[in-house]
Amino acid sequence: MGLLLSFSALIVSTIFLQLGNGAIAPLDALAGINASFSGTEIGLLGSAHFLGFLFGCWITPILMGQIGHIRTFTVLASIGVIGCLLHPIIVDPYFWSCLRIGNGITIAGCFTVIEAWLNSKVDRQSRGSVFGVYRLADLGSQMIAQFMIGFLDPSSFVSYNLIAVFFCLCLFPLTLTTRVVPEIPKSPRLRVISSFRLSPLAFSAVVVAGLTGSSIRMVAPVYGNAIGLIKEEIAILMTVFLFGGLIAQIPIGRLADLFDRRWVLIILSLFAATISIILSVIASQYVLYIYLCSFLFGFATFPIFSVAAAHANDFAEQDKYVDIAASLIFIFGLGSIISPLFSSALIDYFGPASLFIFLSVVHILLSIIGGIRMMARPSVAEKTPYMYLPRTSLIFGKFLNPSKKESDDN
Repeated sequence: MGLLLSFSALIVSTIFLQLGNGAIAPLDALAGINASFSGTEIGLLGSAHFLGFLFGCWITPILMGQIGHIRTFTVLASIGVIGCLLHPIIVDPYFWSCLRIGNGITIAGCFTVIEAWLNSKVDRQSRGSVFGVYRLADLGSQMIAQFMIGFLDPSSFVSYNLIAVFFCLCLFPLTLTTRVVPEIPKSPRLRVISSFRLSPLAFSAVVVAGLTGSSIRMVAPVYGNAIGLIKEEIAILMTVFLFGGLIAQIPIGRLADLFDRRWVLIILSLFAATISIILSVIASQYVLYIYLCSFLFGFATFPIFSVAAAHANDFAEQDKYVDIAASLIFIFGLGSIISPLFSSALIDYFGPASLFIFLSVVHILLSIIGGIRMMARPSVAEKTPYMYLPRTSLIFGKFLNPSKKESDDN
């Protein structure tokens, strides 16, 4: 307990950061709908966020080396605050896209600082406990943020001011901490081609996870509006999706440790494709069924990234785990850039059902790739333990897989 309390500043900063980050995307979508943005323009906002995310992952270690952890965190969080405050001043999809690039930089950069700090100060024995609390703070605050959208007026500047307050509040715990600032972490190497050669299935699964997650997080409000849901119902739709992903981690993790992970990925993909097809035909008057399907869709799709990462690690040398994790998050980011713009354009041209038809197709393709890879080579004899892997920064893998030197230093 004493150890967890000593890291309370980092955990509290994480909570406020995700309250702001989790709310800004759906609020932008609903505000864009009210401002008569097209679905494609709203999708552009989501793509811009992930473009900023990848840039933030690259630039943050450089800033940390030049000005330190706390100053870097302060600068990046301030970008998020400024972006929120500027939204109501100029209501334009392309201007908002620039602001969302800044928001992506904020999220990637702030989480890079937090996770570098956690990794350098937590010893091997306590990593599991600290990680569990960190995971709860991350996912729990995202769920609260999604649900909070139902109570915010997307056309009011007060809503954006509230999100700006969350970004401001994330500054206080970290900047007022009395703990010694850690050393600057070494950035992991991106081995994108090597990751594909190591496991084409894991590579493909991560792309599909990026296509799926960003479509739901960034475009679900457009889908919900198109089928006639009100904003409170859209908020519940997105909340139960995240809740399904949270509930799935333990049972899916155990299955991934007990059975061939390729079978787990194939079954999850086929289940996700089935739910997608149901969602593509269900009408808005069956809102309870939509909520149930959203929960099941989150249950099926949210663990795919972590199962894929564990599957890739099964074929990798231990000293490559961190680089592989960073590469997979980078690949996830690329998929997340493409999907919101593409899926929102589909809704514009072909209607709301096309979103889930698209998602069903990519998951069916993933299951086919899984079957092909099962015929290409046998499963490994010894598997690495499954662990939920947040997509928050490129250096998170260091937290889960410390090098011997780092452990000795701690």
